[in-house]
Amino acid sequence: MDIVLETADAFLFDHVYAKLFPVPHTVTSLLQDTELSNELLFSLSKNLSLSYIPSEPYEYTFVSAPTAAYLSTIPRTDIVRQFISLFLITLVFGLVLYFVFASLSYVFVYDKRNMNHPKYLKNQMRMEIHQAVSSMPIMTLLTVPWFLAEIRGYSFMYWDLNDHGMAYLFLQFPLFVLFTDFSIYLIHRGLHHPLMYKRFHKPHHKWIVPTPFAAHAFHPIDGYLQSLPYHIFPFVFPLHKLLYLFLFMNINLWTILIHDGEYMTNNPVVNGAACHTVHHLYFNYNYGQFTTLWDRIGRSYRTPEKSLFDEKTKMSAATWKKQATEMETIVKEVEQDDDRQYLHNDVAETKKAK
Repeated sequence: MDIVLETADAFLFDHVYAKLFPVPHTVTSLLQDTELSNELLFSLSKNLSLSYIPSEPYEYTFVSAPTAAYLSTIPRTDIVRQFISLFLITLVFGLVLYFVFASLSYVFVYDKRNMNHPKYLKNQMRMEIHQAVSSMPIMTLLTVPWFLAEIRGYSFMYWDLNDHGMAYLFLQFPLFVLFTDFSIYLIHRGLHHPLMYKRFHKPHHKWIVPTPFAAHAFHPIDGYLQSLPYHIFPFVFPLHKLLYLFLFMNINLWTILIHDGEYMTNNPVVNGAACHTVHHLYFNYNYGQFTTLWDRIGRSYRTPEKSLFDEKTKMSAATWKKQATEMETIVKEVEQDDDRQYLHNDVAETKKAK
């Protein structure tokens, strides 16, 4: 995240903090009227006997530190400034990724016929979006300390390819998938324990037939707990900084893909949208994030029905009735009372009234 923070500082936060917490006017005039390199600016400002220490010159040469970096009494290295900046970056970036990718999935991938499923909720998409947007600030608040620890040098993230060699550069990707998939399986299955489910995980299982907007529609504690393995990994294993950003974006995309109801693969290894649909319909199966490995080992794997991959039966009345009947049996075991309001129940009741 230091790459992102330094870029945001250069183009936005340096100027904001310089306006809100400016250095003495004499220093401002000196720095603005003199063309100096980053290194000379840093050396000069240290010798001005001011009450602040400016940011170190950039490690990443593709971004240059502007003079504004030295015009605030709140330096880039200030932990409170870093926390606030990281919170804003993470929240805005998370919301943009959510709305852009979920909207694209909804428009171009999601089959709108799913809304005719008997277990599709009244005002479901609006509720999914509300749950996601209201939870994200809290999830961000809980997540930022991990990013803060990373940029302050407590993780094993690295920049120089020579630090761990080219072989490890390629090895860290499958290592990341295996570590996070196993950890999320344990956390997710733990969230289905009765004590955890009702308190934290039930809001995400409100969506029996999810849309792409359900991807981040969690209770904030639930969402945070399931994200922990991604943040813990670079504190246990070395991880290249650019790969970390790549993985962060793709995890968000994957989370949307497994909620889009488009069953592109019936691969027995990949925990795709079909496997995750089974999880939403029947609760107690397919807890994995990327693969079916740990579900198979933990005996919680359920193979998606063949009817899901046949266009003739995927959305047939018979398939939906079978799904709804089994779901109703399981929900009584898991939740006792089903307090969901289903869209088509209301439609049926309205017709009866007429």
